[in-house]
Amino acid sequence: MSRWLRFKQTFGMRLFGWLKIPLLASVRPRVLELSETCCVVRIPLRRWTKNHLGSMYFGALAIGADCAGGLLAMDQIKRSGGQVSLVFKAFQASFLKRPESDVYFICKEGTAIRDQVRRALESEERITEPMHIQAAVRLQDGSFEPVAEFTLELSLKRKS
Repeated sequence: MSRWLRFKQTFGMRLFGWLKIPLLASVRPRVLELSETCCVVRIPLRRWTKNHLGSMYFGALAIGADCAGGLLAMDQIKRSGGQVSLVFKAFQASFLKRPESDVYFICKEGTAIRDQVRRALESEERITEPMHIQAAVRLQDGSFEPVAEFTLELSLKRKS
């Protein structure tokens, strides 16, 4: 993924945040990857995202999961060329370890979301499916260690 494309996607996500969801923009998410199958978003650990223990606040973690899953779903809707409304109906989180550095939110549900978008466009009904997002920190050796796992229920409906 080119540097220019990452910049453009990050700018678009932040602009959407400032215009529609200011809290999203406040954590300064950065798009590291956005493809048909995967989205990776990084949220830096800084004063606005820390809790009283110096690790990432669970609210910031929830925003990161929302960004990664929502951005991938919005990208699939855009690729479809159809008009689909998107909401999250449920949210579950398992916190595995305190994230004491920048957190990477990884969603690899692109294929399932593409199918869900197709089914929503073919139906008058709302189509709701779970999506999974993993939050991880980068270790010194460059590998990733999971710190949280999220399941969000993505609900899509064709706009009339």
